[in-house]
Amino acid sequence: AASRLIKFIDSSPSPFHAVKTSVGMLESAGFECLRELDSWMGQIKRGGKYYITRNQSSLFAFVVPPNYQVGDGFNIIGAHSDSPCLRLRPTTKQETKGYQQVGVQTYGGGLWHTWFDRDLALAGRVIVKQPDNTYKHELVHIDKPILRVPNLCIHLREDRETFKPNAETHLIPVIGTAVNATKSQGDKTHEHHHPVLMSMLSEELNCPVEAIKDFELSLCDHQKSQVGGALDEFIFAPRLDNLFSSFCSVEALIQQSTEESLKEEENIRVAALFDHEEIGSRSSHGADSNYVEHVFHRILTSLHGKDLGDLLEQSFRKSFLVSADMAHAVHPNYTSKHQDQHMPEIHKGPVIKTNDNQRYATSAWTGFLMRELAQNNSIPIQEFVVRNDSRCGSTIGPILASRGIRTMDIGAPQLAMHSIREMCGTEDVDHSLNLFSAFYAQFTKLDQSLRVD
Repeated sequence: AASRLIKFIDSSPSPFHAVKTSVGMLESAGFECLRELDSWMGQIKRGGKYYITRNQSSLFAFVVPPNYQVGDGFNIIGAHSDSPCLRLRPTTKQETKGYQQVGVQTYGGGLWHTWFDRDLALAGRVIVKQPDNTYKHELVHIDKPILRVPNLCIHLREDRETFKPNAETHLIPVIGTAVNATKSQGDKTHEHHHPVLMSMLSEELNCPVEAIKDFELSLCDHQKSQVGGALDEFIFAPRLDNLFSSFCSVEALIQQSTEESLKEEENIRVAALFDHEEIGSRSSHGADSNYVEHVFHRILTSLHGKDLGDLLEQSFRKSFLVSADMAHAVHPNYTSKHQDQHMPEIHKGPVIKTNDNQRYATSAWTGFLMRELAQNNSIPIQEFVVRNDSRCGSTIGPILASRGIRTMDIGAPQLAMHSIREMCGTEDVDHSLNLFSAFYAQFTKLDQSLRVD
């Protein structure tokens, strides 16, 4: 499983690529594409497997069991496709003392000091004008070290012990020098971007520079993911938060989409990847949008063929969401940052995350069900609560719980969260994949053993 995760991460340098990679996995397993622009009436069948994308960066994949009754619930694993990064501005062209630089925006809450002295590539989506005067979105990945944010040498700095870079002035990557750009590009000009950048995009996309109308591009680490440690027990990779959970949710859904697995299932099984979690989820394709409500409604309407009455509301209350987002493993050099009784460790299983201020959505009810499921399948489980004197992050869990969906938060333990290079354990890939697979296969029956309200 670790090698498949690494392949997934390296194929997913942007949220657009993460969704494309996931779609490739789903289509290979027989999932069919539905488009939000089309009518779904009569298109969704019991026993069918489908997926929907929104903005090319969010994904909703689902399997309808043969015995599904409209008004029954959805068993969902939800993750996110985005990670903190540096993204190109609408106008990137900057030049200082002979260096050509590319203007960037910080996206999310990154550990920005880790982006210094890294070999940086470029990936994302480009809008390209076609020869017939239509327009097309093209994904691009310039998989070579074309950018770098160099550190200031220790001899010239005053903040030797407490380096805190200014995000506006210190994080501007270098793409080349003006003197060599003139030699290679001649008298080419572009109003918003350096000609060398536009030429590279043009070459990668096999289109004229003039056909490139706009883009959404992110810097990404050029170094590939790898298994490491003396015993080959760690994964060193970018974007583990949260491509780890995205991969495990999609792969588990595929594993549990067979006819045999669905024979006694009553609920629709879902893997959902949302964009923009790192910046609050408030967008047309984030978790705090109408995406889930609209997809629920359209699936049920297609299956029911007539007015739903209150069946949609019934379905929401019968549904369950596993909000899958990475968890903080205890750091060997900073053990005091964890609460003494809640110190998750690498290799020791998924981590149930609880916060009574609702930064996480786990309750006694929802947490119990996941613990019971793990125990029934001999999967180790750990617990995490933040210290009272520390800030607590959040997830898509509380957002979707506010829609009335029972929710719990869980994630694999990792170190260096939001660094350009993160770290987790190889065994936790198997633990998480086994738990997610068990959730799809067994949760509906387990859920019927405990009723609240």
